[in-house]
Amino acid sequence: MRFKELETVVLNRDLREQGLRRGDLGAVVQVYEPDGLEVEFVSASGRTEALVTLKEGDVRAVADGDLVAVRQLDRSA
Repeated sequence: MRFKELETVVLNRDLREQGLRRGDLGAVVQVYEPDGLEVEFVSASGRTEALVTLKEGDVRAVADGDLVAVRQLDRSA
């Protein structure tokens, strides 16, 4: 496994059904063998907005060159 529980990760693709976009930050809350992850995405105020099961390839590690930004969650997706 490449990722560990509580590690911050970056979404690699849009998840329209959850209103999430590529580049959104999430936290790994569970690791499943061989390559599954449960990732929580929260609002800036700390409220859980999505909890999704993903493959390792759906996320990447945070890089030094990444910039954190805030955007409005599109709930109509």
